[in-house]
Amino acid sequence: MNIVVMIPTFNEAGNIEKLINELLNLPLDLHVLVADDSSPDGTYKIVENLAAKAPRVHLLLRKENRGRGWAGIDGFRKAVEMNANFIVEMDGDLSHSPKFIVPFLEKVKVADIVSGSRYLKGGKDENRSLIRKLISYFARRYLSIVLGINLTDPTSGYRLFKKEALEKIIPFLRARDPFIVTEVFFYAKKMGLTVVEMPIEFFSRGMGVSKLKISTLLKYLLRVWQLKFSYGRN
Repeated sequence: MNIVVMIPTFNEAGNIEKLINELLNLPLDLHVLVADDSSPDGTYKIVENLAAKAPRVHLLLRKENRGRGWAGIDGFRKAVEMNANFIVEMDGDLSHSPKFIVPFLEKVKVADIVSGSRYLKGGKDENRSLIRKLISYFARRYLSIVLGINLTDPTSGYRLFKKEALEKIIPFLRARDPFIVTEVFFYAKKMGLTVVEMPIEFFSRGMGVSKLKISTLLKYLLRVWQLKFSYGRN
């Protein structure tokens, strides 16, 4: 199996079938793994039905320790077990277009990890409000100063990993929530892994409601320092 696309989901019933179909239509040896936290809206049931018809679709149904971070960790582990050469992580809300996976694969020839960037020249962030843009700018500067993560888009959750690189990072991951995105970049830097960015277009989510809250962003201010000083004690 060459590529596994790992998608952590919670309440994405309005988006997941369209996303999976777009992924399966790519001209790639690609499998789709959905790590769903027993979504009340029945996301996992949709994936189950698709998996019954398409052998390249897989469901990892999680019933305990729910959370974006833990779903991501379990999804990463499962993808590695599936013996993929490359693992793609992306959101299930249609904000990440599958069309970028093909150029990601070209970029990864000279890197360990390829990360999609909204802010690199040629990238685009669709319909972001001024407040969200200011928050994103502050987050980029903050992560660069405190953690030394010098990327144009250090909060990007659209990434492609070589299997060997991801295997090195997984044992260190602890975040229950979306902070896992920062953890991955932090440990990649500490381990000397090469991360290259590629411009992408970030779209407004499809159906459903965003799960990102201002309170979550504020908690990150403290979490960043905890991560900085916890390194080496795992």
